[in-house]
Amino acid sequence: MPYIRLDQIEFSIGTQVLLDKVNLTLDKGDRLGLLGRNGAGKSTLLKGVMGSLKPLAGKLAFGGLNREDVAYLPQQLEIDQSFPLSVVDLVAMGLWREIGPFGWLGRARRARIDAAIAAVGLTGLEGRPIGTLSGGQLQRALFARLLLQDARLVLLDEPFTAIDARTLSDLLGVIQGWHGEGRTVITVLHDTETVRAHFPDTLMLARELVAHGPTEKVLTSENQFRARQMCEACAGPPHVCGRHPV
Repeated sequence: MPYIRLDQIEFSIGTQVLLDKVNLTLDKGDRLGLLGRNGAGKSTLLKGVMGSLKPLAGKLAFGGLNREDVAYLPQQLEIDQSFPLSVVDLVAMGLWREIGPFGWLGRARRARIDAAIAAVGLTGLEGRPIGTLSGGQLQRALFARLLLQDARLVLLDEPFTAIDARTLSDLLGVIQGWHGEGRTVITVLHDTETVRAHFPDTLMLARELVAHGPTEKVLTSENQFRARQMCEACAGPPHVCGRHPV
């Protein structure tokens, strides 16, 4: 049985359809790039898999996975950097499932936190308030938190926004490491070149499925033309219709 299976899944708010009749099957170790313009349903799909959104129709099934096996990284704009947390506090939250809100870290767990911080290149910044971090440094810290969550399914919503080339390379290396460990990763992206280079499979959305499969077969001019047609079928101009994915 596949890790994740979506059958004719649909998400709506009131009369507004956010995602319509999408099918998707993912197995252990898959790396999926999720493409689409703003409003195309990418974040909706991740939140649906997370369980924070309930489908209006269709079925979502996990094969051998529990909700606790899923880790989710939201977009940076959803992170409150004004909250008084240090880097080490933020990263330690990755142990929440293991120790709860008042659990004792101890020497062994603190060593794991330090190792996660080192793995993303933030050693020496442990005490830095998260509000003083650059976009790339914050994303590194969030990836360190994910490392401690030790999840079998990792959902990343636009993880490479507002970061420098070195951070991009380092974080792609973390994703490659997860792949080597047999973890399944779904990543929302906008840069098709990054998708081509690092994600073997791609799902293209425009509030419904445009194409899904091997990346080179999805990122074709024909699929992009189809996406434009879907956009033109919407009410409103292309930049706001949410059905024009590339």
